[in-house]
Amino acid sequence: MKIIDFRFRPNTPEIIDGIKNSAMFKAACKAIGFDARKPQPLDEIVADLDRRGVELAVITGRDCETTYGSPANNGSVLEFCRAYPKKFVGFWGVDPHKKMAAVYDIVRAVEEHGMKGVAIDPYLAHIPACEARYYPVYAKCAELNLPVFVTMAPPPQVAGAIMDYADPRHVDQVARDFPELTIIMSHGGYPYVNECVYACLRNANVYMDFSEYERAPMADVFVQAMSTIIQDKVVFASAHPFIELADALLAYEEFPLSDDVRRKVMYENACRILNIN
Repeated sequence: MKIIDFRFRPNTPEIIDGIKNSAMFKAACKAIGFDARKPQPLDEIVADLDRRGVELAVITGRDCETTYGSPANNGSVLEFCRAYPKKFVGFWGVDPHKKMAAVYDIVRAVEEHGMKGVAIDPYLAHIPACEARYYPVYAKCAELNLPVFVTMAPPPQVAGAIMDYADPRHVDQVARDFPELTIIMSHGGYPYVNECVYACLRNANVYMDFSEYERAPMADVFVQAMSTIIQDKVVFASAHPFIELADALLAYEEFPLSDDVRRKVMYENACRILNIN
């Protein structure tokens, strides 16, 4: 079966070191045992994707320089996409606190670097997704027909961040104000499980993945919804390297999905978002 992984970051040595030593994730990495993750060279990572049937992997950038002082990692997204343009799809990370500079950055990312979407993280920006500082970003993405990937679940022990920033009800407001904008909520908005499912159900332009929470409490709600009422609105994502790709794929193999639903979730829904024929 063809697979598109909608949230993947190559576990190169530089990426592993960068994550576990970052200002926002250092404590979280210790809490979840991230130090045990083994780095690989990029060619081995791509070979592993091929072996597991992953045709494309979406790499999402992150820019939370204003709140955490860490430089954006968009440079690595660009490097990966240039090294393997037929394997990786890049979404440019945006810091809403940079105001119009962020908007101009989006235009450059598309016109000069060929990025296919934008990634934001309200939890790390310390504002909800419906806050006014995001609206110029949404307007530009709607104009350029760029999907927006929104990280919607709070990692543990991140200083300065609160759970409310990741509430899917904020995305529901954005979907109302920008019906032309394609929005993908990552991590299922956990722990706001029902809210995330319903935001997808009631808004034609809202999608989700529930990476990292396939075996968490309430995951059965995701699986039931994915099998029935939002089978056209869920995309597979591994959240590698926080979760091993093999483990994420195994979780989906164990879900009681029909062949038709499995094709949609693992491949077809992502194709629609990415405008792949």
